Order: sequence, then structure tokens, then C-alpha cells
Amino acid sequence: MSKIKSAFFCGNCGYESPKWAGRCPSCGEWNTFVEEIIEKQSKNTNNWKNYKDNGTTVKTIPIQEVKAGEEKRIITKDAELNRVLGNGIVPGSIVLIAGEPGIGKSTLFLQNGLLLQQIVTLYISGEESEQQIKMRADRLNISNENFYLLTETSTQVIFQEIKKLQPGLVIIDSIQTLHSPYIESSAGSVSQIRETASEFQRFAKETNTPVFLIGHITKEGAIAGPKILEHMVDTVLQFEGDQHYAYRILRTVKNRFGSTSEMGIYEMTGSGMRPVSNPSEILITQKEEQLSGISIAATLEGQRPLLIEVQALVTQSVYGTPQRTSSGFDLRRLQLLLAVLEKRGGFHFGMKDVFVNIAGGIKTEDPSTDLAMVSALLSSYEDIPLAQHIAFAGEVGLSGEIRAVNRVEQRIAEAEKLGFEKIIISKYNQKGLGRQHYNIELITMGRVDELYKYLF
Repeated sequence: MSKIKSAFFCGNCGYESPKWAGRCPSCGEWNTFVEEIIEKQSKNTNNWKNYKDNGTTVKTIPIQEVKAGEEKRIITKDAELNRVLGNGIVPGSIVLIAGEPGIGKSTLFLQNGLLLQQIVTLYISGEESEQQIKMRADRLNISNENFYLLTETSTQVIFQEIKKLQPGLVIIDSIQTLHSPYIESSAGSVSQIRETASEFQRFAKETNTPVFLIGHITKEGAIAGPKILEHMVDTVLQFEGDQHYAYRILRTVKNRFGSTSEMGIYEMTGSGMRPVSNPSEILITQKEEQLSGISIAATLEGQRPLLIEVQALVTQSVYGTPQRTSSGFDLRRLQLLLAVLEKRGGFHFGMKDVFVNIAGGIKTEDPSTDLAMVSALLSSYEDIPLAQHIAFAGEVGLSGEIRAVNRVEQRIAEAEKLGFEKIIISKYNQKGLGRQHYNIELITMGRVDELYKYLF
């Protein structure tokens, strides 16, 4: 009998070592090496060879000889997915989608595969049977004669079926369940994920077929498998949301064909994922009475302007050390704003508990939210509600000045569209506005103390 070969792989970056080591020499992480049984694949038994014999030979060519043609993207029926991918699916691209279990990854891409009527789509599942997928498809109530199912985990069998069907789109659910017959370790291990993803990457590039890989995440929130998996693919999408809320957010983490700051919003319904075309309306709570500590921020997520509700609660601290709790807003940014208000405005937040929240489960990193956050904090501090139909867009500096923000015209237009009567912006934004006429009152300010005098 031949001797069983094994090697040690770093769970973080996929580095291979013949022996165990405490610290990975590649990425520097500690205690990440795991032992896996391997068998080096023979050069003559590559299950990818001869998939498509196009008669081309590998040769080096000058860059001037490369034909630069605009790739015709596949436009899906889902406007949110098109936006996140950079205006459609690029032929030959490989896209990785990761998210919490039960968040709706399989439902979203089963739905999008069924909606692509003009393209032959192959949905490969290693987690569910055909009957289970059919039950979900019946719930979505979408019929498509060009949609095919394959419940298989061996890449050798999968590529044989792909060769017969010649699909225009391949969806794999999930990459952690696949295994290559040329690697002896179990499915989901570092070496298996790296090998199977590599096979599908070669397939996508050589046949110009787009591939969607649905992936799992670890309990820490990172994508399961080696970090190299994220480097191998063209686009990485993160599907987020709270299972207790109906809304889901699809974010771009990496995109070689578009912006990495795009975001799509969906609502989970009984008949699948419904794209939310105007998220500003769902992110602003409809209130019958005025409440203190609430303001509206005009922010941007990628190319999309959003109006979000900022909530703040300032109370007297019961214990010796005041609490600072934040949901959806950077905690260090909150501490910076509190320090500015204390130093430049004379407000004593040092003995107050401060709790802030961005409504709707949204996480924002746009610095233009500063002005709305400061207004909400001051409103809760004084326990005086802010006037309704007023929005804020401005960054707050350490000296208490209100700084200009980019693309302010889009923010103003979004607030005007939703019926707001006033928007407070930095006076340094006036130069970029030009002479355009708005039906919303523009209030310009330069410092935080001016904001306090105006509001209260």
C-alpha cells in the first residue's frame, strides 16, 4: 500500500507546510495550522483538461495587440443585483456571495436564476435535494424551461454534466460542500476549497461563463476557507441583515468590474426577495408625534443617496463610568463627536450615558452623518424634539467646524424628493452648488455652536 501523504495548511491564508508550526510564516497568524490528508493529482488526470478544446496555444503578446472590446454584460431582472455587480453580470466573471445561515442567499440566487429566461442556467446544490429546491421554486412561483438542477458535490461529475449542458450561467450552493477527487481531504477543508474554487475559476475564464459561488461564514463573521478564496474571485458580495427584521442588505466587498461601495436592499417576503427601489422611505420611521433625539441624515452608499434616521439617547449615568453604546455607527467616531461637543460647545457629556442607533439595521461609515448625529445628541441632551421635515448633511471637524461633503447636490435632491422642507449643510459647500434652483430651503452653517443656536 502507498503511504498516506499529509500536510499542514493555514486556515487563514491557505499556506501549505510539511510540518506543524505555531505561527504562519505567510500571514503571521497564530495557531491556524490544521493537518489534512492530500494526494497530489497526476498531470494526466486533471478533470478540467479537454473541457473545451478551442485550439488556442499559450503565447506572450504585446499589449497593443490585445483587442479592447466592451464586454456585453448580462442584465438581470433584479435592479439591486445589477447595481451591486457594477451594472450587470460580466461574462467569465466568478462571484463569491457570503452571509449568515438562513439569511436568504440560496433564495436570492435561485430567484435570479429562474428570472433569467433567456439564458440556460445550471443550479448546483450540495446541501439540498431536488425536491427541496423544487419546493422553494414553487413558493417563488416563477417558471423557467431553461433552468436546470444538479445535486452533486464531486467536481469531476459536475464538469461532465456542464460539458453536456453548456450553460450560460452556473450557480453553486455552496463552495464548502464541493470536493475534488484528486485531493484526499474532506469537503470544506482548506485544500478542498482552494482546489475546487481554482477549477471553477479556470472554467469561468476559459469558457467565458459567469459563475456564482455561495459561501458560508465562520462564527467570527469571516468567509469560511482560506483568505486566498477572496483573492481568486472577481467579486465578493456580503449578504447582511438581522433574521428578526424583514430587510436584507447586499454589500460589495470587492469588485473588479465596478464600485466597491455599492449596496442593494431587499425585503424578505413569503414569495422571495423583493428589491427595495426607494430605501429612504423604509429607513425613516413614520411618527405621529415629535420625539427628542431623532434626526435625518442625507448620506451616500456608493452612487445611491439615502436618507436614514439617526437616533440618540442621553441619560444621567447611574454608575461611576458612563456608557457609550452604538449600533450602526462607529463607536470611536461617536466618542470623537462627544469630545468636540464637550470642548467646543460646553456640553457636559462626561457624566451622561450615551446610546446611539441607525434605524433599519443600516451600518453607515459616511462622515456626512456627523451633523445629524450631533443634532440628535443635542436634541436628547436638551430633551427638545427637532423640527420635522429637516435633514442634515455635513462632517464635523475636531475644532467644531462643519466641513463640506462630496456630491451634495444628490443629497439635496433626495431630501427634496421625499418632501423635506429644509436641509442644513456646510457653508463651504456653497461654491459647488452653482446657481441651481431647489424647492427645498438650504441652510448653511460653519460651526457647531451656530447649529445649536439655530435648532434650540
